[in-house]
Amino acid sequence: VQLQASGGGLVQAGDSLELSCAASGRTGSTYDMGWFRQAPGKEREFVAAITRSGIRTYHPDSVKGRFSISRDYAKNMVSLQMNNLKPGDTAVYYCAAAVTAPTVWDPNGYDYWGQGTLVTVSS
Repeated sequence: VQLQASGGGLVQAGDSLELSCAASGRTGSTYDMGWFRQAPGKEREFVAAITRSGIRTYHPDSVKGRFSISRDYAKNMVSLQMNNLKPGDTAVYYCAAAVTAPTVWDPNGYDYWGQGTLVTVSS
């Protein structure tokens, strides 16, 4: 499966942004999907995940209440709605797909990765 992330950009603190991840190839509905981010000099960090059924979602405390993951099966797309952005959210955001149910916060559990989209939040 190929993943294409989009929607990044430069915003101010407090703004909102929605990232999208389009899946092509094998249908995206057969995968658990996740979003990760990586800031310069830091390790890749878990941001959100959603099961292939769409029933369960996961968000770490750092973004809980501000970020929300969802998926559109008809469009084979996963979105990440980000509200009340902070300068600390600045990073390259990656979407990822897992064939088997992963430990959602572990990037090693994901099999396919998008190219990343840059989000920059100014203060």
